[in-house]
Amino acid sequence: MAARSKARKRAVDVLYEADVRGRDRLDLLRERVADGHPPMSDYAVELVEGVAEHAQRIDELIARHATGWTLERLPDVDRAILRMAVFELLWEDDVPDPVVIDEAVELAKSLSTDESPAYVNGVLGGILDAELPT
Repeated sequence: MAARSKARKRAVDVLYEADVRGRDRLDLLRERVADGHPPMSDYAVELVEGVAEHAQRIDELIARHATGWTLERLPDVDRAILRMAVFELLWEDDVPDPVVIDEAVELAKSLSTDESPAYVNGVLGGILDAELPT
């Protein structure tokens, strides 16, 4: 697995755990960095910090484009994947948009339900079309 793919997986792990346990993302991130097992790469830290910094806007976009679901009703892991990917789409300029979406879909394939990859792809595609200039 490529370094950035591992970083995305670790970021999703932290975002998911914080959400499920009702913990502050940054507090949990600091604990995971200090623990070091498994290690948190700089990019994973950047992703979690970015989601925390832009959480309100990210959640607004997901809620607007999550057809048929409220943000709270989305599967927890899908919500974590979407949050990480929306941050990457909108605030990480060095990663091509198709790569962000493909990585998020792959995470959904490995971590979530059979329907999740297509749903994640659709939500991210909608956000991409609505929010980013072509």
